[in-house]
Amino acid sequence: MREIDVRIIENKVAELCIEANHFLGNDVKSCIKKMTSEEEWHVAGSILKSIEENISIAEEGVFPLCQDTGLACVFLEIGQDVHLVGGLLEDAVNEGVRRGYTDGYLRKSVVADPLRRVNTGDNTPAHIHIDIVAGDKVKITVAPKGFGSENMSRIAMLPPSAGENGVKDFVVETVENAGANPCPPVVVGVGIGGTFDKAALMAKKALLIPVDKENEDPYYADMEKELLERINALGIGPQGFGGKTTALAVNIIAAPTHIAGLPVAVNINCHVSRHKEAII
Repeated sequence: MREIDVRIIENKVAELCIEANHFLGNDVKSCIKKMTSEEEWHVAGSILKSIEENISIAEEGVFPLCQDTGLACVFLEIGQDVHLVGGLLEDAVNEGVRRGYTDGYLRKSVVADPLRRVNTGDNTPAHIHIDIVAGDKVKITVAPKGFGSENMSRIAMLPPSAGENGVKDFVVETVENAGANPCPPVVVGVGIGGTFDKAALMAKKALLIPVDKENEDPYYADMEKELLERINALGIGPQGFGGKTTALAVNIIAAPTHIAGLPVAVNINCHVSRHKEAII
């Protein structure tokens, strides 16, 4: 059994909040660079170059990648041989978010109640997801989620008879209906199966998969490629100005489900597909 003080987690969460909002992953940067070189519509190409410039400026550490520095989604994979000490885990994570968003001068975007709309003033509480895994380590992933893209996400409880084509049509229609709202080029996370809530969580976790990583299941790898082609054929383009670069990637996670259901969730992320991780 390995003891870990929750203050270590608190400190790391604070660091990751700032890092995620300033430094985009190399996988996303490389994909945008590739798309820029392949884009044939000059307006779209110009926008992609501006996005690359914005990424470069953010890496100076002063200005974040986007003015919407997101709601802090924190994913924890905790080894079952870990004993957390020194306080409550949830309190430590939220204190880390509070410190990160305050010390990093990041925008505070969380309201305490969805209807009364009073800002909490420190971007807490975070949305925390915990998985118990093998081992004696803790993996922390901080994914600030902007709501221009979050608002365009959808879930459907399809009948099993909808089949593969029904799932693919729902994904493409969701992106098409979103249009320019989620600041394309987007990353599309898809969750298939499970339950209503499981599908949504899988779709969000799919956004954490590197955009250059191929699905380990050839069936879903082929589906991801087809969906990416269909989405880019929509012609929405960067920031909605047309072109063939509407999405950078489509990532799918699937899970067993009930014989009577076919849940499908689509979680859209803008081109600022932010997430940073650390293992302690």
